[in-house]
Amino acid sequence: MAVLAAAAVGCGPGGSDSAWSSEAPQGAGGGAGFPVDVTDCEGTRTTVGAPPRAIVTSNASALELLLRLGAGDKVVGTGFPPGKGTLPGELGERALKVPVLSRTVIPKEKLLGSGADLYIDTFASANRGGHGMGDKPTPEEFKAAGITHMYLKSTACPGTAKKPLTDLTPVTEDIRTLGAVTGTGDRAAELVAGMNRKTDAVRKAVGATPEKDRPTYFLFDYDAGTKQPVAVCNRQIAHAVITLAGARNVFADCDDTFRQVGWEDVVAADPDWIQLAVRDRGDAAATEKAFDEARAWMEGNAATRGLKAVKEDRYLRIGSEATTIAGVRNADTVEKIAAALYPSKVKAGR
Repeated sequence: MAVLAAAAVGCGPGGSDSAWSSEAPQGAGGGAGFPVDVTDCEGTRTTVGAPPRAIVTSNASALELLLRLGAGDKVVGTGFPPGKGTLPGELGERALKVPVLSRTVIPKEKLLGSGADLYIDTFASANRGGHGMGDKPTPEEFKAAGITHMYLKSTACPGTAKKPLTDLTPVTEDIRTLGAVTGTGDRAAELVAGMNRKTDAVRKAVGATPEKDRPTYFLFDYDAGTKQPVAVCNRQIAHAVITLAGARNVFADCDDTFRQVGWEDVVAADPDWIQLAVRDRGDAAATEKAFDEARAWMEGNAATRGLKAVKEDRYLRIGSEATTIAGVRNADTVEKIAAALYPSKVKAGR
């Protein structure tokens, strides 16, 4: 029996909200590699007795992982769907075919009536110490509907993490867990190996650089608004991306995922590099225009035009999704950032 310290199925103390609980018959509907035990970041364990037949995802991050694993045909609905063009090539085409249950949080009644037997959740519940999203079904309601409720460790748990995220372990654990649960373990291993090759190479190239010599870095989330910037804090996966790339997040002392700060805080930090993080517009030209707008704002704003990174033209054009949404592309972003900051040591896409 495989035991994976990753996604949660159920949150009750010592219990499960799953039709696939440890009390379920293990012979019916099982298969190779089943049953599978999974545990969440709080240590709650349950048993998945058979591969899911119908999956609903709470947002695009879980959907993307399933598509990359080759389990997209099992997905019967999603919330927060990816926009057109935000996922590359065929992956994006397949994502657009998934039924959209909600453009935001899936209403409780629609989720319970979706016909799903697995719900993959990327939002922490309020009672888990994170930022709750919407009116979720109770464990009892999930159980009555025959739905296993699984949390992704990389997104639903950082708010309760005891220390900053400094590597992509939560993401790779999620990939392995989803691979085990959907019977795509071999593909999961391939994806994880590919990510590890990239991050290990970067770590080897820049790992000896003393902390004091690592450039400081500010992720400018342009689409979050310019009146008051939103900082990436040390419990967000982007902090791990920045750290792995050999940079120092200027808001590394913020014990949260995101937090609104003031421009005076950014000015005080005076970053060496600024990432112009914009969301994909679904069209290459439109996305480039958004990058241009973000740069123009930094250079035209009285508070930021004197920043070191602005004066020295040290910008990175890397999309928000590949940086702040936990997934396979995080490793690509680590490589891109490191290649910009350490051009003599790291080559992107090598």
